Amino acid sequence: MAGITLAQAQAQLDAWMAASTAVTTGQEYEIDTGSGRRRLKRADAAEIRQQISFWDGQVKSLTPAAVGGRRRTRYIVPE
Repeated sequence: MAGITLAQAQAQLDAWMAASTAVTTGQEYEIDTGSGRRRLKRADAAEIRQQISFWDGQVKSLTPAAVGGRRRTRYIVPE
């Protein structure tokens, strides 16, 4: 099995960040099923924070600068 790529880790981080945003608008919501209403609960906010922390660490560890890549530095000299 191949390891997790930076793109995969970033996609997971983005998904968990979107989940965090969704939870901030309400933990519980109702939907109309046509034959009645159904009450649903979103994921636990603590679990979302934990996943964000994990995937943020993965993204940072897979970023080229973190794995020995060269950082580029730009110097701007004012005229």
